[in-house]
Amino acid sequence: QVQLVESGGGLVQPGGSLRLSCVASGFLLDSYAIAWFRQAPGKKREGVLCIGSGDRTRYYSNSVKGRFTISRDKSRDSAGKTVYLQMNSLKPEDTGVYYCATDRTFNCGSDHEDYTYWGQGTQVTVSS
Repeated sequence: QVQLVESGGGLVQPGGSLRLSCVASGFLLDSYAIAWFRQAPGKKREGVLCIGSGDRTRYYSNSVKGRFTISRDKSRDSAGKTVYLQMNSLKPEDTGVYYCATDRTFNCGSDHEDYTYWGQGTQVTVSS
């Protein structure tokens, strides 16, 4: 059974950092494209970042460029199982539920409709 589980969310002050994790079970992430999306209260789900085959990165949101990065776990024990979203210089407008998603293809999709498998989400709140 394909499953994605996010973790690492929490409450952080503006300017702070968080690292979110997306752990896969039922399959190896390997070179599959993995995307992060977020949804703020009362707003539509928006794409944040995606990592595809060859670790090519695609930004869906210009507002996170220079602050957020995405990477795969390359450690021997966890390789192929985890993708991280490193979020630095967080702003209140980054607040929302963050989801990871995949369609088990190698290229990043254009929007959320291109992704079949989703995690349950992890809450990120940026507030003083």
